[in-house]
Amino acid sequence: MKDILEKAARIKLLIFDVDGVLTDGSLYLDDDGREYKAFHSQDGHGIKMLQKHGVRCAIITGRTSTLVEHRMRNLGIDLIYQGQHNKLEGFADLLARVDLAPEQVAYVGDDVVDLPVMRKVGLAIAVQDAHHWVIKHAHWQTPRAGGRGAARDVCEMLLEAHGVLQQELESYL
Repeated sequence: MKDILEKAARIKLLIFDVDGVLTDGSLYLDDDGREYKAFHSQDGHGIKMLQKHGVRCAIITGRTSTLVEHRMRNLGIDLIYQGQHNKLEGFADLLARVDLAPEQVAYVGDDVVDLPVMRKVGLAIAVQDAHHWVIKHAHWQTPRAGGRGAARDVCEMLLEAHGVLQQELESYL
């Protein structure tokens, strides 16, 4: 874990996939084709705490959804890349936009489409229920599943690596 915390201490940008990471991967569609997703509230609060301490957050997702844009804006995330079938293109644009090196970036994924970006970043993270090939190529795996607190696990691990987790938690007492 010491090696992971050392990598995590260098992170200035955390990128999430959406389906299977910020949600449990279920896609709910009604008869008119409208899509519904469920997001975990603890994940959202973890993202807000992390941003408060200077780590930016972004998403790169293969799907496009108005509700994802709405949820990300609600969380204060303005680095939103949707419809990214080649996630490396979005990743390259994002790096240029925020002027960071890949070693300063962490990526959280769950499926093989996330691997091209995961293999480029300084800290590759797989959610607990990720595809076995993704887990094999990740630096760290979350204790909880995607959409079930995995993003919060990542945020708290990064806050710990940055030396501010205890201070942040105690601020609620």
